[in-house]
Amino acid sequence: MTRFNSAIVRPPGRTFADGLTSVPLGKPSLALALEQHAAYVAALERCGLKVTALEPDDALPDSTFVEDTAVIVGGNAMLTRPGAASRLGEVAAIRETIARFFSDFEEIVEPGTLDGGDVCETEDCVYIGLSARTNRNGAEQLAAFVEKAGGKASLVDMSGVTSILHLKSGMSYAGDGIFVAIDELLPRLDLSGGRVLHVPPGEEYGANCVRVNYCVLVAVGYPALEELLCNCGLSPIALDMSEYRKMDGGLSCLSLRF
Repeated sequence: MTRFNSAIVRPPGRTFADGLTSVPLGKPSLALALEQHAAYVAALERCGLKVTALEPDDALPDSTFVEDTAVIVGGNAMLTRPGAASRLGEVAAIRETIARFFSDFEEIVEPGTLDGGDVCETEDCVYIGLSARTNRNGAEQLAAFVEKAGGKASLVDMSGVTSILHLKSGMSYAGDGIFVAIDELLPRLDLSGGRVLHVPPGEEYGANCVRVNYCVLVAVGYPALEELLCNCGLSPIALDMSEYRKMDGGLSCLSLRF
């Protein structure tokens, strides 16, 4: 499993509640979201990462979800082109920071669209979801980028999958050949050779967990999934994500890890 040393995060701004969402869970509390974000950063640091925290950006309500703005694969970076027009400015807002860490990087260009939340990396393959936010052109641009670097990419058709927004809303890679996935998504995935942990019914939101070195960050409130992870020898760190869930966000969305 690749070891992470660094992470980039951006706390939510005062306009956080004005961001995009598809779930009827009510308006998020900014105060609580900031508390949860601070706990998230502390967990990353506990896992050994040096965290670069950018300033909140009130002009971009969804900008705390930095993972959607760039993809980092095998030490190489690619800026994305988010599928929601209101989020295009987020890429420009993070470009300078990406340039600080990666002297040479590429980016998705029109007519391609791609959200980082649709990209799940393993040691052997990068899975790219074709979703409402990531189109085939954008996915193929990323696939070519991955293959140029010597990797393998697999496109996942998510048409007809209605319960999740992004690929990583329904699957994650926990390292050591272990995948976590919801049943609705499994028929679309080629996970041959991997061990699949089926997310228990009612705990689907927990599928968006994040392996960070020797630990796995998981949303609090999903005990059956936590037990599955523990049975695999993994060490879960449970974090409250209630306010980010209201805005279609998950654990992976809140950082770029490399």
